[in-house]
Amino acid sequence: MLDVSVVVRAFGGQERLDLTLASLAAQSYPVGLMEVVVVDDGSEPPIRLPEVRPPHTRIVVVPPGGWGPARAVRAGTDASSGAVVLRLDAGIEVAPVHVEAQMRWHHLADHLAVLGGVVRAGGGDGVGCGEPDASCGPEAAEGEWAADTAGADRLRTAGHRAWQAFAGTAWSVRRELLAECGGMDPGLLLGEDTHLGYRLAQRGAVFVPEPAATGRRPGGPRPEDRPEEADRFGAPFLENRVPRRHSRRVSPGREWQVPCVDVVVEVSGVVFEVVSDTVERVLGGDVADVRVTLVGEWRRVSAGGRHAVLDDPDVELRLVREAFRCESRVVFAEEVPRADPDVPFRLFLLAGLPVGSGAVRTLTAAADARDAGVVLVRGTGGGTAAMRLEREAAFARARRLGATGPELDVTVAELWGEHDVDRDEVLTGHRPGEEGPPADWHRRMRRAARAADRNRAAADRWERRIRVLVRGRGVRLLLGRPVRGSRVRRTRRGAISAV
Repeated sequence: MLDVSVVVRAFGGQERLDLTLASLAAQSYPVGLMEVVVVDDGSEPPIRLPEVRPPHTRIVVVPPGGWGPARAVRAGTDASSGAVVLRLDAGIEVAPVHVEAQMRWHHLADHLAVLGGVVRAGGGDGVGCGEPDASCGPEAAEGEWAADTAGADRLRTAGHRAWQAFAGTAWSVRRELLAECGGMDPGLLLGEDTHLGYRLAQRGAVFVPEPAATGRRPGGPRPEDRPEEADRFGAPFLENRVPRRHSRRVSPGREWQVPCVDVVVEVSGVVFEVVSDTVERVLGGDVADVRVTLVGEWRRVSAGGRHAVLDDPDVELRLVREAFRCESRVVFAEEVPRADPDVPFRLFLLAGLPVGSGAVRTLTAAADARDAGVVLVRGTGGGTAAMRLEREAAFARARRLGATGPELDVTVAELWGEHDVDRDEVLTGHRPGEEGPPADWHRRMRRAARAADRNRAAADRWERRIRVLVRGRGVRLLLGRPVRGSRVRRTRRGAISAV
């Protein structure tokens, strides 16, 4: 069986800590497989261990240089040794099966992020979760982890959004997976769990809500009680670190700490103008949230020394490097780099493609709309992909399941699906800055079509009226009395004239 380290962050509130440790002392999970590390995050006076506590419990102090939940959980994780790390906050009173219910999952797979449910107690009356109390049942506890995935069938159908439910203070993750994703970011004071959920998803984690792992916290002021202010404070910190934040779309021209899409272009053997055209189209598109990696033999042009000017055999590479060396979103690499696990998507495209200004947005939107792991834009013959968008979370999941090489694509297609996008949706003959179709051309066409229909209907009505007049005496009212020797003639579409 796996051992578990329960990390409890405490900042003051000795009575709240006593409540949490008392509930942990009553757990059904084997005592010898559970340690509890209480992290004192600067309490004054310092916290102490109560008499009622699990046998293997100790206190560590947050090292100097910072404070906050993320730094405290990191300190407790570093000081512990269990195969699984389970996080709690002081004041959370958990049901006797809380630890056992979460640990069952970790015995099945090593890439699960298990979420317990914690609800707010009405008055903090000290009624234990092990006693009959409706406020501590699975139905009540479900609300926290399901808040952002309503209708997702307990995350079974949440798709790429499942990580958004990773919020709260009663989760557990295998130690190796936690270390691989970097753990909690100590630079965050709010939203640290949400950021960790995103990091886990990018490494292929599967999110599992466990209704039996219930708990409750006593009443009292918390940041969640002031959601607008909490969101306002946390937004800039999360936006820089989590590309999937919808608020980033409000500023599509911005650069961020973590880009949304890594674009990879191989440039060896391609003339400067062709490379430049493609890169400028990507950088000048309607989404600036990209990082472009140009793959080529840059060592050939990085060394100093005398070289030919106009007859330089490496002149194409030299021109490309000079053209984009000052662009902060362009990276030069000798070979295709490993995927950055924090970046949601990686886009491979051929140099020379007339990439449309909305190509990146179209491809990522198609991937999200269908929860696809791969989105392809086929070449003119319909074979080799001219553009290929990969969802890093999907490939990370496939690698965790043992897929390698060509098997990766097969596994990703089975788990997430593959989707083709029509070339016309992402390719255009216009370069950024040149006159191209307006962004609202669909709306303009519909408006013009409706106007054409109205005009056509009006013309038909007039034609019918004129025909009636031509057949009867009304023609004289329409034309007046014709001059002697003239005759009336019908013309195309029923018009009449005097000749």
